Amino acid sequence: MSEKLLSSVKPKIQLPLDDNFRPAVLWNYSFLDSVSNSKKSVPLSIGIEKDDGSVLIYKTKVFSDESDFAFSNYFYTEQLIKTLLWIYGGYKVIIGGSKKVGEYIKRLYSGEGKRSFDANFMSAIYEKPFTVEITDTEKISSAKEKSIPLGGHLEGCRIGFDLGASDRKVSAVIDGKAVFSEEVVWNLGTQNNPSYHYHEIMSMLHRAAAHMPRVDAIGGSSAGIYINNRVMRASIFRGIPPDLFESKVKNIFLDMQKEWNVPFKVINDGEVTALAGSMSLKKNAVLGIAMGSSEAGGYINRKGNINPWLNELAFVPVDLNSEAPIDEWSGDRGCGVQYFSQVAAIRLAEGAGIILDKKQSPAGKLKSIQGLMAKGDNRARKVFETIGCYLGYGIAYYAQFYEIETVLILGRVTSGEGGQIILQKANQVLNEEFPELASKITLNLPDESSRRVGQSIVAASLPLIDD
Repeated sequence: MSEKLLSSVKPKIQLPLDDNFRPAVLWNYSFLDSVSNSKKSVPLSIGIEKDDGSVLIYKTKVFSDESDFAFSNYFYTEQLIKTLLWIYGGYKVIIGGSKKVGEYIKRLYSGEGKRSFDANFMSAIYEKPFTVEITDTEKISSAKEKSIPLGGHLEGCRIGFDLGASDRKVSAVIDGKAVFSEEVVWNLGTQNNPSYHYHEIMSMLHRAAAHMPRVDAIGGSSAGIYINNRVMRASIFRGIPPDLFESKVKNIFLDMQKEWNVPFKVINDGEVTALAGSMSLKKNAVLGIAMGSSEAGGYINRKGNINPWLNELAFVPVDLNSEAPIDEWSGDRGCGVQYFSQVAAIRLAEGAGIILDKKQSPAGKLKSIQGLMAKGDNRARKVFETIGCYLGYGIAYYAQFYEIETVLILGRVTSGEGGQIILQKANQVLNEEFPELASKITLNLPDESSRRVGQSIVAASLPLIDD
């Protein structure tokens, strides 16, 4: 039945460069409609537990184990739990309901299972063995979630930085105004010594500090997972051997904080994106999506706070086509990184017949595509139209897990005319395919107000200066 449902979820909006795209959101809708119309549906509760004791509960429904269609439960729950783990994060999955579904998920996340990458990743982040627990639905405990105020502190002399895979940025900020900014290209692909990273980051902090009478606080962002300023996983350190990562990288920002002896805060760049949108637009319930070397996500809830979630949208499945492109890191198909990043633009450009210089970096290839777009090249236009369609369906999928009123999209993929095309096509998908969402969700590219706030100023605003 999963294949039958999959064949029936072809999007209404034609994607110029991807006829085989099968949106996860449409498959979910089809599956849940089939369950509701059957006479053999049962509740299924999924708990995701973190090391701090917080638990997120997601309630849904599936076919009963006795149903002729019970086998389609496996495909649905596999994609659902993968999504929940990469959005919320946790070391334990609790399945309340179908025992067969629970056993299936337990096999998937075993050491030899299909989702062993996910299990090992979560285990490393939370520094606990990854487990799957099976219980009765009524025995699932109530949700225990935390909400944390973040950023918005502009007083004093602050340094803000952003560490990307292709470049690093730093700003000196005095009472909310940037008095110095610098952007430097760096090459991390061949760097296997963390001393390189330490020196580069410290040197840029010192250059920013030279433009202020003092340093009161330092805030930064980077793609990856940071817990209490510790690096749990980060793409900028992917070249570091595991032993050096444990001994030199995990506490690299704690070591820097000791040297500077000021409030110091480092978080995921997606969260800074969302915070920037919330501050500039003066709105909450903001999902930030940064399309750069990968896809970064961040979320500001209705209270204007962050939840301690992973928001690793790069690993969230958005395309269920069995031939969808493969993420080189996880080895999985159809993940966000292949649809909302420069990886997507390059993949689509090659499919459109654009010949790119193999010697160029990924950032350089993206600039070439954007250069063609500026010249009115229709092949380049199709690249950005296709990404825009992806985004519309992706937002509809994310809306099943986030309360969203505003989506802020930015990153180098959205630069130039291509960004406006992405925005237009995403809005078209929402209006024509998901009108109930289109009436509730506003999509935004950074406007002049957003640029005045700026990513670096927002990062600098993260730490609270002690009185």
